[in-house]
Amino acid sequence: MMSDSLRGALCAALLAICGAPLAMSTPCFAHAVFEKGEARQNSTFRAVLQIMHGCKGSPTTAVSVQIPDGVTGVRPLAKSGWTVATERGPYAESYASRRGTVSEGVKTISWSGGKVPDDEFDEFVFLARITDKVAANSTVFFPVVQSCETGAFHWTQVPVGDADPHALSEPAPGLRILAAASEMAQAAPAATVGALHIEQPWIRATPPGAQVAGGYVKIVNTGSEPDRLVAAAIPVAGRGEVHEMTMEGNVMKMRPVAGGIVIAPGASVELKPGGYHLMFMDLHSALKPGETVKGSLTFAKAGKVDVTFTVTGMGDTAPPAMEHMDHMDHMDHMNH
Repeated sequence: MMSDSLRGALCAALLAICGAPLAMSTPCFAHAVFEKGEARQNSTFRAVLQIMHGCKGSPTTAVSVQIPDGVTGVRPLAKSGWTVATERGPYAESYASRRGTVSEGVKTISWSGGKVPDDEFDEFVFLARITDKVAANSTVFFPVVQSCETGAFHWTQVPVGDADPHALSEPAPGLRILAAASEMAQAAPAATVGALHIEQPWIRATPPGAQVAGGYVKIVNTGSEPDRLVAAAIPVAGRGEVHEMTMEGNVMKMRPVAGGIVIAPGASVELKPGGYHLMFMDLHSALKPGETVKGSLTFAKAGKVDVTFTVTGMGDTAPPAMEHMDHMDHMDHMNH
């Protein structure tokens, strides 16, 4: 049986390289969790609530989610075989949007009438807007009640102060809130060396104590000769390698790329989650969202090239970019 400490280390590594969706699919955390554990102020958030098991042998028959202050424009996704209901009410305060002021909306979502066996998990999805009234670098909690044919779980406990949420018996699922896109470091500038054009180097943030981080970049070769990316480095890592991630059957495998990644003439290669990536190991300190980190890429022919990596959220799947608000503003007023 895997020890708690080993499980925690494995989860941290998966989170750093693969992102929150994969890490949350392992039994690392609580029993009612969000697939992606981070959201950004003033942005659309697609919340995927995962109920990991039933009630001590009894199947799950209903799930309700309480919406915290500062979260607006909530719309649940219809779920086959389940009845979805919402309860509306006034917000604790009004929130400005591009189309006016929003003062009320969905406060509770409930799914009922279906059945999830005790030994299976299921997902319950809704859209929402995280307003800038929710402080950046804070965690906002969504109390959940899971009802079963026999018994129930009340995932409603919230840690006080610096208490460890994993020490709670029935913790409420939480979201770590990142600063609004306008306040975040924007995508790192491109670098050019010879015929190679290097675009948007970025690294996922890491939790405290993590030993690995995943880095990504796009490289375009405008010349007539191939080159190879063979290494990478950042000051806070003991070493950096070029890796690839592949699925062989149902098994995910990650390995160094022997000889590096070839960038053919007139072609481009994008290192991104789930495929080719940079593996930074033996970290000396955590990487925090919004930071920029000086580093380098080493090519077989072009040599060492200085670059600046932008640090994004742990679960981000693409380099930072400004997020558009029109869609969620429209949702706010549909719910008004």
